[in-house]
Amino acid sequence: MSENTNQEIRSPFPKCVRVSSKPHLFCGGCGHPETLKAFGFAVDELDIQKKVAFGVDIGCSLLSWDFFDLDTVETHHGRTIPVMAGLRLGNPKALAVAYVGDGGAYAIGAGHLLNSAIRNDNILVIVVNNGVYAMTGGQEAPTSHPGWKVTTAPCGADEYYIKAPEIIRNVNPTAFVARGITTQQLPLRMLMKEALQHVMDNKGFAFLEVLSQCPLNWKTMDDPVATFERLEKEHAKVFPLGKY
Repeated sequence: MSENTNQEIRSPFPKCVRVSSKPHLFCGGCGHPETLKAFGFAVDELDIQKKVAFGVDIGCSLLSWDFFDLDTVETHHGRTIPVMAGLRLGNPKALAVAYVGDGGAYAIGAGHLLNSAIRNDNILVIVVNNGVYAMTGGQEAPTSHPGWKVTTAPCGADEYYIKAPEIIRNVNPTAFVARGITTQQLPLRMLMKEALQHVMDNKGFAFLEVLSQCPLNWKTMDDPVATFERLEKEHAKVFPLGKY
């Protein structure tokens, strides 16, 4: 037998991930698992697993409700941010995180997002931006690019779209505000850690948007190259990466 037989076998997953819940329930090629991976490693590296309260919205984000071994709550659509703000008020020791899609954050939940930022609620809001309403069939979202062909705009989306980090920066000069992307895992993990640390230090509102791919609704399931070219060359061009 190998002399290494008795050595500890280390899991490739973060400690807070429920390995028994794998494989994940997201569509093949989806960016949510990559976003959640960065978040999970950030939680472990900061050693805050027992402090985090993880709130998920209706939509693709709800599939993460059992992704982590964290205290987790699923809310009504668009109401994750006020629920987590209320949880934080009720339990100031909790590290409240709202995990939301671009529809839940920028459409039905836009008022909650804006007012939470203005109030400087001491919570972290993570928004996954893939440019469409993914779970319901790929309809035009508040983040759809002008001209993008989606199910509700087969000739191309209109010219109106939301750049949320830029808006949050304007209404709250002290908030942590950043935008990352799923294809840059280490920088994304660092942004996750900075955002979490901002809340841990009681500095107020933290906001992190993550640009994500959606091969199913982008109609690129059979072409990974086209998927990531669209994400990195089109999506990231409209929504610039970095800290604001």
